[in-house]
Amino acid sequence: MSRVLAITNQKGGVGKTTSAVNLAAGLAQLEKKVLLIDLDPQGNATMGCGVDKHSLGRSIYHMLLGHAELSDVRVSTEFGFDLLPANRELGGAEVELIEMEHREVRLRVALEDVRRDYDFILIDCPPALNMLTLNGLVAADGVIIPMQCEYYALEGLTDLVNTLRKVRLALNPRIEIDGLLRTLYDPRSTLAQNVVAQLAQHFGDKVFKTVIPRNIRLAEAPSYGRPIFAYDKSSRGALAYLELATELNQRFGK
Repeated sequence: MSRVLAITNQKGGVGKTTSAVNLAAGLAQLEKKVLLIDLDPQGNATMGCGVDKHSLGRSIYHMLLGHAELSDVRVSTEFGFDLLPANRELGGAEVELIEMEHREVRLRVALEDVRRDYDFILIDCPPALNMLTLNGLVAADGVIIPMQCEYYALEGLTDLVNTLRKVRLALNPRIEIDGLLRTLYDPRSTLAQNVVAQLAQHFGDKVFKTVIPRNIRLAEAPSYGRPIFAYDKSSRGALAYLELATELNQRFGK
C-alpha cells in the first residue's frame, strides 16, 4: 500500500510545487513507483513535468466531478512517474464541489483502486486552505510542509497545524505531519538559523534532515518543463532532492 503525502503550505513562494515535482522525480530515480497529483488550478506541477496544461483533454477536474475515471486522466511522464494533471478548469471545481455529496472525500475515493499500484502518491496542494486542499488532506496519510526559514513562516505554520488538528478530528483521523522541509535555505542568515532552532525545539525529528538550498538551477528547470534531474543532475538542488527522496524512502519505503 502506498504512502499518500499532501505537500501543502497556505503561504505561496515556499517551493511547494518545486518540491512536489522534484521529490516525485527523485523517488523515481530510486526506482519507486510514484503518482504525482496536481491539485492546484495554476497547473504549475503539470507544466513542470513537461505536460502542456493548455492542451489537456481530461484533467483532475473531470475526475473530481465524476466526469472521468482516474485512468482516463492519468498520464505517464518521461521522467519515470505518473501524473494527474491540472489546469485552470480545476478552479471551477472549488465552487461545484460545494453542492456535491461527500465533497471532502472525492479524491480519497478516487485513489482507493490505485493505492496498491504505487509506493508513493504525492499531492501538490494549492497555496490556500480551500476545498481542493481539504480533499488533499482527507486523502493523505501524512503531510509534508515546505517552508522558508523566516518569521512569517512560523506564524503560518501555527495556522496549518491547527487546520490539520481539525481535519484529524472531523474527517481523517490517520493524518499526521510526516515532515517539515526547509527550502530556499541560506545558511548565512542569522534569522534562518534561529528559525531552524525553533523548529527543532518544537517538532524534533519531524524536521527533515535534508535542507533544500537556494539554487538557480532549481529555479530554471520548470521553464524547460523538466525536473531538476533531467535539467542539471549534478546541481546542488538535484543532490538535495535526491537526498530528500532517500530520507523519505528510508522512513516509509517498502
